[in-house]
Amino acid sequence: MKNTKFSEMSTEELIKNQKTLKTVNTIFAIALCILFALNIFIIYNKGFSAMSVVPIALLPILFLNLNNLKEIKKELETRK
Repeated sequence: MKNTKFSEMSTEELIKNQKTLKTVNTIFAIALCILFALNIFIIYNKGFSAMSVVPIALLPILFLNLNNLKEIKKELETRK
């Protein structure tokens, strides 16, 4: 996303960004769940490796996107 503040964006842009973020977050969350499941399977079969930390390392991205989504929702509510 651009480095613009949500208060400077138009309502249409906020709605478009909200829809995009919802879709991206859903896909990303599903991918992380699959990675966690595969990670558990690989650890069980082959043991711990350096790649086992990848799903954990990607979690902050999901939380940042969820925070942005919450801020967009809050900005849209203030404009109603």
